[in-house]
Amino acid sequence: MAEKIILTQQGYEKLSEELNFLKTKKRREVADQLEKARAHGDLSENADYETAKETKHQLEIRIAELEHKLGNARILHKSEIAQDKAYLSATVKVQNLVTQDIFVYTLVAQDEANFDEGKISITSPIGRGLLGKSVHEEALIPVPAGTIKLKIMEIKYE
Repeated sequence: MAEKIILTQQGYEKLSEELNFLKTKKRREVADQLEKARAHGDLSENADYETAKETKHQLEIRIAELEHKLGNARILHKSEIAQDKAYLSATVKVQNLVTQDIFVYTLVAQDEANFDEGKISITSPIGRGLLGKSVHEEALIPVPAGTIKLKIMEIKYE
């Protein structure tokens, strides 16, 4: 039995949009690249052709990966989450107890992670360390540079 991949509604839609783009526009672009490279003649010594073939291969791998994820996706609904603890889709305000810096993270599935937007994966060290914690609870989180001590100040679900 295939493992279920838990996503937020937003994450599911983002992956669906990417899949649609790759299967339509990107496939056409790559096919055009292959066609142009073939037109240059001898394929055995044609670097453009080899590059286009590799691009097509990588594209098909990504398409298959997305199809698998979406086919096994389970969308997590707000009603299924304990609102008093940090779980998938929670926006968590934390304070570093050493530096006193305050950070706001949204806990998301791995495919939705985007550090620039404050979205961290629940499989990342910080994401794993915050999972299941309540407001005012402290988390000692091992990271490559040592250990971070965070205190949860607020948890919100939108």
